[in-house]
Amino acid sequence: MEAEYGRRGVKTKLLGFAIMLLGMLDSLLTLRGGVPAYEFLLVILFGACVFAIGVVRGGQRATDKAAEV
Repeated sequence: MEAEYGRRGVKTKLLGFAIMLLGMLDSLLTLRGGVPAYEFLLVILFGACVFAIGVVRGGQRATDKAAEV
């Protein structure tokens, strides 16, 4: 059952990382073209928020288990 607690939030963290990575790649490509890419900063910020939600979900079960013991 301990493996079950550590796996919570992994998919959300991977999704957040992928969104941040795509936002960074898009912003770098548009900067190479000479156009400032402010809208891609929102994509990076959204990906960071999704990643943070995954971190919170991953740590949530471990604290619940510690409170029970």
